[in-house]
Order: sequence, then C-alpha cells, then structure tokens
Amino acid sequence: MTEPTTLPEGVRPLSVERGAVRDAVRAHVSRGGGVLLTGPEGIGRSTLAHQVIADLSGRGHRVLRCSPSPAETDAPFLGLIDLLSDVTDDSLAALAAHERAVLDDTLLRSAPAPRAGRAAASGPVAGRDALVLRIAVRKVLALLCGAGPLLLAVDDVQWLDRPTADILTYCARHAGPGLSVLVTLRPGQAPASSPAGPDYTGGAMDLCPRPVRRIQVPPMTVHEIADMLEWHDHPCWPRPLVARLHRASGGNPRTALVLSSALDERVRTEGVHGVHGVDGAALPDPAEPLPVPHSLRGPILDRVGALPVRARTTLIVAAAAVRPTVGLLRRAGRRHVGADLDLCVRHGLLRVLSASDHGAIRFMDPLTPMVLRAETPYERLVDAHRALAEASDDAVERAHHVARLAAGPDPVVAAGLSDAAAAARRRGAPKTAARLGRMAAEYTPAGHTHADIDRRLTAAEDGIEAGDLDFARQLAHEVLGDAERPADRVRAWNVIIDSCGQAMAEIADVFPEAVRDAAGDPELLAQLHYRMSWRAWMVGGSAARAHGHAVRAAGLAARTGDRRTELMALTQQAALELFLGRPGSEATLAAALAAPHDVYAMAHHNGPLYLKYRFHLVRDELDEARAELRTLVYRLRQRGSADSLSQCLIGLAQVEIHRGRCQAGLTIARQSLRITQEAGLSQGPAWYAVALAETAGGSLSQAITAAEAARRHSEDDNDRLFLPRALHAEGRIRLFLGQSEQAAELLARTGELETAQGQRDPATRRWHADLAEALAAVGALDEAKSVIAVARHQAERLARPSVLALLDRAAAAVATERGEPARAARLLEGAATRLRAAGYPLEEARTRVALGRAGRLIGDESAARAAFAAACRVYTKADARPLAAMARAERDRAQDGPAAARLPESGSWSEHLTSTERSVVARVAQGATNREIAAGLVVSVKTVEAALTRAYRKLGAKSRVDVARMVMTRPTA
Repeated sequence: MTEPTTLPEGVRPLSVERGAVRDAVRAHVSRGGGVLLTGPEGIGRSTLAHQVIADLSGRGHRVLRCSPSPAETDAPFLGLIDLLSDVTDDSLAALAAHERAVLDDTLLRSAPAPRAGRAAASGPVAGRDALVLRIAVRKVLALLCGAGPLLLAVDDVQWLDRPTADILTYCARHAGPGLSVLVTLRPGQAPASSPAGPDYTGGAMDLCPRPVRRIQVPPMTVHEIADMLEWHDHPCWPRPLVARLHRASGGNPRTALVLSSALDERVRTEGVHGVHGVDGAALPDPAEPLPVPHSLRGPILDRVGALPVRARTTLIVAAAAVRPTVGLLRRAGRRHVGADLDLCVRHGLLRVLSASDHGAIRFMDPLTPMVLRAETPYERLVDAHRALAEASDDAVERAHHVARLAAGPDPVVAAGLSDAAAAARRRGAPKTAARLGRMAAEYTPAGHTHADIDRRLTAAEDGIEAGDLDFARQLAHEVLGDAERPADRVRAWNVIIDSCGQAMAEIADVFPEAVRDAAGDPELLAQLHYRMSWRAWMVGGSAARAHGHAVRAAGLAARTGDRRTELMALTQQAALELFLGRPGSEATLAAALAAPHDVYAMAHHNGPLYLKYRFHLVRDELDEARAELRTLVYRLRQRGSADSLSQCLIGLAQVEIHRGRCQAGLTIARQSLRITQEAGLSQGPAWYAVALAETAGGSLSQAITAAEAARRHSEDDNDRLFLPRALHAEGRIRLFLGQSEQAAELLARTGELETAQGQRDPATRRWHADLAEALAAVGALDEAKSVIAVARHQAERLARPSVLALLDRAAAAVATERGEPARAARLLEGAATRLRAAGYPLEEARTRVALGRAGRLIGDESAARAAFAAACRVYTKADARPLAAMARAERDRAQDGPAAARLPESGSWSEHLTSTERSVVARVAQGATNREIAAGLVVSVKTVEAALTRAYRKLGAKSRVDVARMVMTRPTA
C-alpha cells in the first residue's frame, strides 16, 4: 500500500473528489508526457499542482519548478533561471565548453563574456547562441532524466517569459524517456506576449511532451467548501449557510473564503437578523442577501457600468428572474433583448445557451445577480418583478414575483405560493417546493393557524426530500412550539426522526415524546412503529425486535387505511425476514408490491421496488438487479429525494462491481458520495460504496482511506446496520494487502455484529468466506472451519450457489494451510467454474489466483501459470486495476521459478512468516514439543502442526534441526 505523502506546510489535504483529479494528473505525468491544468482564478490549480509535486517527490521524482508572476513576463529567461536554480554545477559538467558558457551566461551564473556578433548582457541570446542554449538545456534535462524520473512544473504559465517558453517548447518536442511536465494556466489573463495568449491554451500545451492531457479543475462541492473553511479556521457555519456560500461562490474556493470572511466580520461587528449560530451571534435569514465585499463587488460593477443603460436594465431584469430565458425577458418588455444580451456576453457577464425564446440565460459569476439586486434601487427592482410576474407563463416563477410585490401577509399571495410549491413538487423540484412552502407560511395572515402549520410541515417534508435536513428540522421544531393537535405534533416528530438519517442514536428521547403525543391514535402509532423498527435495527442491533415493530406498523396502517405507511412497513418486514432467513419474505414483498400502489413508497429507497433488487442479488440475478436499480435511479434523478438517490446509487455501484464493470462502479460510488456530502446526509454508506469501488477499480490506498471513513462515520452515528459492512470492506482490503492479523480482527468483529443482529442468510452480507480465509491465514484453522460449516448449512438450506462457491474457496485456503494443496486445487477449480456461471467475474479471478498458488505448491507450474493468466485476463477485461496488478505480480513470480524457494543467504528467518508461524518456530528452536507449544499459545495441536508445515515450506527446512539452526544463525526481523 502506498504510504501517505507528507505535504508541504500550508498545503491543504484534498477531498476524495479533488483527490481523484490529483490521482489522474499524477498517473498521467508519472508515465511521462504532460498535463495542462486550467481553471479560473482562485479555483485551486496551484493547490492541486503542489499536491502532485509533493506526491511525486515522495516517489522518487526530481522536480524542477518555476512560478512566474505578471511582473516577470517581460524579463527574458527569468523562468529558466528559476526552473534550473536547484541544478548544481556538477550536473552541467558534461556539457561542452561553449554550451556551458552560453548556459552559465543565460542563468547569470558567471560574468558574461563578450563575443563577436553579440553584445554583452544586451538581452536574449540570438542566432547560433540561441541554438546552443536550447541544445544545452535539452542535454541537462536528459542527464537529469538519466538519474531518475524528472518533472518540470510551471505554475501560472500565462506569465512565463517568451524566451523560456520557446526553450521548453523545443525540449518538449525532443523529450526523451523520463521527462514529464505539469503546467497550470489561468485562461483569459495572459498578455498577448505570453506563450498562452490571452485566451489560448495551445501555446501552453506546446510546453508539454506528448502525450498531453488538458484537465479542467472542477468547482468545489458543498462538502469541500465546508472542509476548506474549517481548515482555514473560519467559523463553523450551519450547513444551509455553507450551501449559500457555495452557491454564491460557484464552488470557487477563494471566492468562498472572501465571502465567509465578510460574513464573519458583519456578524461580529454589526449583527444581523436571523437564527443564532456561531458563538451565539445572529446569522442571516435565508431571505437576507450575503454581504459581498468590495474586492468581489467592484470588478462586477465595473463590467456592468461599462454597459449602455438599455443593456444594463435588461441585465437587472434577468437578475431578478428565477430562471431567466430570452423569451421571458422579451415578454417582460425588453424589446431589444438580443442585442442587449450580446453586449452582456461580450463583457463576460452572461452566456446564452440558445438564441431562441426558450434559450436559458446563465450568469458567468453567481455573484453578479446578487450584486445587481443589492445595488439596484428598490423602485427599479419592483418594476422588474412586476414585469416578470405579468410575463411569466410558469406558476412557480409568477408566484415568486407576486410575493416580492406584496407588502405583508396576504391570504391570496399565500395560497398562490402554496399552489406553486405543489407544482414544483410535481415536477420533481423539492428544494424549490420547500422554499415556496416556507414563503407561503410567512405570507399566511395571523389567525390562520392550521394553514400556517400545515404549510410549514409540508415545506419541512419537502426539505427532507431535497436533502436540506437542517431546514426541515428547524421548521419541525418551530411547529412543535406552536402545534397542539396530535396529528400535527407527530408529523413534526416524524420530520425530526427522518432528518437524522443513519444517526438515529441521537434521538432516543424523541420516541417517548412522540408516542405520548400520538395519544393512542392507531394511524399515528403505525407511523411511529415503522420508525421504531429502523431504530431497533440500526441502534439496537436486533433484527428480531425490528421485525416485531414492522409487523405491528403494517397491521395498524392497514386497519386505518394508511396505504403509504403499510407499504413501507411491509417492505421493512420483508427485508428483515430476508436477513433473518425466514421463508415468508417473498410473500411479504409480494404483498408490498400489490396494488394499490403509493407513488412515494414506490420511489423510496426503503420502498418495495428498491427491495426487489436485493432479492435479485441474493438469488444471483445480477442483470435483473441492475435493471431494477437503473429504472429507479432514472426516476429519482427526475424527481426524488437525495437520500433515496444516494442509496440507489450505492446499490447500483455494488451490482456493477459484482458484474465486473469496475470503472462504472467507481464513477457511480463517487456520485453517491458527492450527493450525500452536498445534502448533509450520513456518509457511512456512501464511503462504504467508495471503498468497494476503489478496491475493484481504483487504488487500494484510496480504498483503505474510504473504508476507514465508512467505519468512522458509522461509529460516530452508532449505526449498527452499516458498521459491519464498513468493517467487512476494510478487513477484505487488508486481506488483499497481506495484513492477515488485522484482516482477521476486523472480519471477526463483522461476524460478531451480524450474528448478534440475527443474520441467517449468508447471501445478504457475504463476509463469511473472507473471515474464514483470514482465520486460515493466521493459523486459526479450527475457527475457520467452524465459520465455513455454519455458513454452508445456511446457504444449502436457502439454495445460495454463489455463496457455496465462495465457501469452497475458503475451504481451499484451510486445506492449503493444512498442507493439502491437491485438495485445495480441486475445490478451487470447481468454485471458479461455478462463480463464472453465476456471473461474478472478480470472484472467479480471485479464485483462479488462489488456484495458481495451489498449483505451484503441488509442483504443477504449467497449471499455475495458466490459472494466473486466466485471472489476469478476467481482471483486465473488468478494468479491475489494483486486483489485476496483484495478479500480474503473482503470474510473474510463477514465471521466475518454482515456489519452494529457499531462504536467502542473508536475511531474517522470520521475514516471510505470520505471527503464529513465528511463535511456533521460535518454540521449536527452544526444543518444545507440539503439545507444549499448543498449550503455551492456547491453540490446538492441529493448528501448531499446520503452522509448522507452512513454516517448513517457506524456510526450505526439512526437520526441526534445520529450523533450530536457522533461528540460531539468522537475525530476527
């Protein structure tokens, strides 16, 4: 596993999203060639470049770098002087005398020597000397490459002087092996004399040897912005406020920092109206604009001020619109909209996606509409809202502008906003629905208490669907302070429960309060028992108790006609029966899928359609499982909650990995994590999916990081439902890395938790075979056999063929450790064939790797090479990069010679032994018998015998005397 890189002081660690960009850059330049990193000012190009430089420096690359500034653009060769400043005179010794003289003159390392045809120190070299200089630099770079890989890094290439750029372009065209180049560029900022040109990347790419890749640095996500603000010691803003900073900055980290600083100063010095947050200070209300400092506001106002009055007015109307289009502005009275927008585009303020009436208008800088609304006189804004209200043919847009024209609470305006919220909900825009619903409550006149409470609760429920959990909780707590009716209070408690996600341990006191408020109403109790079922499973760790709550919830809901709650409870009941290995699970799911349907339940990740994929999965119907999930994902992308979409993507990533589509699985898992982070949901499940995907198609170092994050989040949430999965993922990775003791510990904990919860179907969580293999690797053979026997009995009872094949692979691992490689080979051959038939290519390839090892142990090198080659083919076809690399290493070792290699003439006798094997060998050298060793280590005699057999094979020893001699004459590792 790759060790973590030590970063330079002041360089912030990257998130998983930016880490993926960093990995792409590093992977490309580490193979030679060049990368051009582009992006606007403040987006983080330099941070990414520093990360790559630090990483490659730690891996043996020599790095030469320069960071030109605007003042250095016209200073010839200043970039070259900076770039070669760390190159010692010894590295220049191989140059010819005339080459060394020209290079020393250019680098200002010696006094310039006047020669015919060139004035001393008169400027850039020219003619023959220019050619000599290029050849000299090229030779120096080639010499440095001869000593190891070399990276040239040019940060802010738009300011690089032209003579240096010309030399680097020449060297790029004639680059030899070992040279790579990393260049960062801020488009649109370079002077005409720059190698990049004002808006041209081709010149910058010419500085890079082939192959060249251009990578655009993406905007940060909400989660990345939050991490960055914390790292820079900014206030710990509530998540909705961080989301506003993200939207206002467009994900630009530098802009977000400036906005956060301005907000902090305003909160601490002036105070603002709104909810209380940081250190008790009042935070801005969501309807109140964020403060934009002059450093950000000034450039925008300068560009706007350069427009003619008519175009400026059109821009203000566009800024007042919710979704500005060409047609909307034309209907709002902007007759010359085409010409006005063209001027705005030329000034870098807008982009128009289409010239037609339906063409959407996008502001290049998200701050522009904020600044315009803040700087425009109130009367002109009112005129803009009135014109847009009359022009809009969309209920949502019209309601927004009508509300802006209202002077105070108004029942007509409130009703219009409520209708608009319903329209937004139908079109799959819960975030817009939540905002309009809250506005509807604010415009509801005093005295309309029931309408006000209903609108706030509906907005809170929309907030949950949109993933704005803090917003939902805030509204629910407001309602609990005002509501008296049991139905309203329980509905508010349900919002609070649902907004907690996996962290249900934090709301232990909510359920007694909610049950008390339900006042014995069976319909309300059904809703609460459904949620108590989840808590009993996630927090209590008991599937049996959770099943009881689900059954009661389904019965109460059916009796009161609450079909939605009945369907959700039946789905939960079916899921628990599947986990518990009970025969009635199929019938329960069929009841949940039967008509009449409920739209909400059918599109929810805890609904029956989602559960269908898990039934397909345990029956090895991978194509059917994928089809179910893809349909759900498509529907949820159109309209659905962030939580449901994230969970469906987690399931889809897992299915794609099973099917051997590793890169698709990795992409989908990262999407799930991004959605989870941006919505502020519990992150354990998404990190678990990333761990699986990185293991298959990414890198094992990233996989370990993701698995540890999954475990940490699940432990913080006290989520016993996902914690075993996180432990399994981490244990499996460590098993691949040869860290058998750690793997066995993690996987044993997985087994304890799952067994305590009541798992009786080994196909629902497939940890058993991995645990048995880890136990076998550390010499705990009796424990491994016991795990296999219990799981085999369950799998045979429920007819789970792929699980039985995995258990045969684990049994082969036990047989190998007992010194029975021929039996292991027979088991592995059969397991590989069945896994291939079931459609699990990665598991098939893993089994063939084990088959290759067994072949080597029995001396059948031909069969071993064939098994390794087959595994490599399967892994390569699946694009399972880390697993393919390990299989190729095994194959190459098999081609180097027989397995029974002797201990090297020099080295430690304990270097290749497990901890159990080392303990046994040490006691054998002291003269202990097998029975005495077993008693001392508290293991069985069979375990000692198996460990000693393995140690004989690894050490090349034939007797206890040989072992004693090796221990006495070789140092201990």
